[in-house]
Amino acid sequence: MKKYEQLAKDIIFNVGGKENISSLSHCITRLRFKLKDESIANDNVLKNMDGVVTVMKSGGQYQVVIGNHVPDVYSVVCDLAGLGGDTSDNSESDSPKGIFNKFIDIISGVFQPILGVMCAAGMIKGFNAIFLALGLYAQTSGEYIMLNSIGDAIFQYMPIILGFTAAKKFKLKPFVGMLIGAALCYPGIQLATLSASSEPLYTLFAGTMIESPVYITFLGLPVIAMDYTSTVVPVILIVYLASKLEKMFDKIIPDVVKNFFVPMAVLLVSLPIGFMLVGPIATFGANMVGNGFLSLYNFSPILCCVLVGLFWQALVIFGLHWGLIPIAISNMMTMGFDTILVGAFAPSFAQTAVVAAMYFKLKDKKIKELCIPAVISGICGVTEPAIYGITLPRKKPFIYSCIGGAAAGAVMGVMNIKGYVMGVMNIKGYVMGGLGIFGIPNYINPATGDMTGVYTSIVAAIVAAIVGFVLTFLLWKDDTVVEESNDNKEQSTIVKTKREIIYSPIKGEVKALDQVQDAAFSSGVLGQGVAIVPKEGKVVAPFDGTVMTLFPTKHAIGIVSDNGCELLVHIGLNTVQLDGKYFKSFVKQGDKIKKGQTLVTFDIEKISKEGYCLETPVVVTNYSDYVDVVGKTPKNINNSQELITVLA
Repeated sequence: MKKYEQLAKDIIFNVGGKENISSLSHCITRLRFKLKDESIANDNVLKNMDGVVTVMKSGGQYQVVIGNHVPDVYSVVCDLAGLGGDTSDNSESDSPKGIFNKFIDIISGVFQPILGVMCAAGMIKGFNAIFLALGLYAQTSGEYIMLNSIGDAIFQYMPIILGFTAAKKFKLKPFVGMLIGAALCYPGIQLATLSASSEPLYTLFAGTMIESPVYITFLGLPVIAMDYTSTVVPVILIVYLASKLEKMFDKIIPDVVKNFFVPMAVLLVSLPIGFMLVGPIATFGANMVGNGFLSLYNFSPILCCVLVGLFWQALVIFGLHWGLIPIAISNMMTMGFDTILVGAFAPSFAQTAVVAAMYFKLKDKKIKELCIPAVISGICGVTEPAIYGITLPRKKPFIYSCIGGAAAGAVMGVMNIKGYVMGVMNIKGYVMGGLGIFGIPNYINPATGDMTGVYTSIVAAIVAAIVGFVLTFLLWKDDTVVEESNDNKEQSTIVKTKREIIYSPIKGEVKALDQVQDAAFSSGVLGQGVAIVPKEGKVVAPFDGTVMTLFPTKHAIGIVSDNGCELLVHIGLNTVQLDGKYFKSFVKQGDKIKKGQTLVTFDIEKISKEGYCLETPVVVTNYSDYVDVVGKTPKNINNSQELITVLA
């Protein structure tokens, strides 16, 4: 953290000193100060400071935009200013937009604190498997049992660990989160819901694809069986619910008894709801997935293997892979082999190869250091560190690994490969034999000794690895950080976030995007940015780039900068109905443009007389490619002034 010390000192000094700071929190990219007197802060000095992107004033907060390394700067500022506590703020204004992006953000935030120890555990499991394969000791030996317990504990009791980190993420008392995770792993509840008796009390939805046996009830309501050990999503959902309940109970329970009555109320409500709703939803989803893949297999075994390889890792994340397990078990018991899960053999090799490719392209040294242990454990089939710590938060590499898994699934399906051994492995659930390279021997036909399955599985693993590596190496780029020296001081370097300035394409009055009278734009679905009420009927190029799209009605134009920022300028609301009347374009689709060049003109007065609102959204449409999109909100703006800053 020493490299941020001078930056932190300069920020504190220019916001008016630590005595001017009432409180400090941070979101994904910004330090959020509440200052006693904002007028004494040096806005211009801060804006031009190395390591600072810009300054924003919004909602009573003085926001210093840092970039994606804001947690490090925040920690140093807190230390130097004497501010205690973890007051990070994931406010809605800066939280990722869209369900998928929010899910990735939550998963990343929950797993971030445990990446190092998870990689360590994965390596221990991997080395233990190697030593066993080399014959250094037996599976019943104390050495194997001890190392396996050390390496497997974090994966077996994942809900307890994630209960703690999810509680920190959702601002729930951490030990309440841990207790929720422990309850999900509690042997008594596992035994009661899964095998309390030889016969269930009754069966819900008998004869349907979501048929579910019920062994116990709670207050007369059915508790549907599910094994929560090693799962990820259920504990996160229940902790999220608990965080909302805690806020509610905190308001209504008297202060004198809050310390124990609030946690008690939260646990008594959240866990029964979790067991009776989260479990069934996951179970029903798994059953539907299982039946869907079975129908697909009956239609086309090859297509089934391709889709199992493609979606296996995603199914594991949501716990839906359990739907395939009964089918595989049934195949093993009736035929002595299984063909449904052979497509799940190779995705771990694709995932491992993707991480190997990322190692050569990552610039963040902390993440790069995680790649080597993640590759070692991945070779042995333990891919959780790679998925949750490296590829899933960056989205595209995870997708490339899924494509590699699909390619390998095609190889296994075309050759009609059969798996002859079934085993149980932590978060992966049931897989064919061992994990990773140790799963290869399980494709030997025990009756004939035929090695075709072994050779094919090796080819499939190589195909998965090549596809994953090549796609990642050629298509993925990491341009999130740039380093530069900090004057000859001992802290030497400050990480700067790569940014691009978008200048205003229109002269007029700027307003927040969420105030626009159009739900599609105000919700942020179409992009992130601002809106301008024009005072001049002219749109000029806000940067050097290319015309991507020019609507025939000329009321909207899409452009892309030379650096890849995609911008939509939509002149007025519902003005498409004018069918081009009062608009004139000076460029066409595919034209190269220069900053300040006139793109479109329009008649403000005539459009207004027709009854159309002239609020003009200016939005970054590929906002998901950026850490943050920061819109300036001065009352009036000219074409030459900065309007939006995007942070890579």
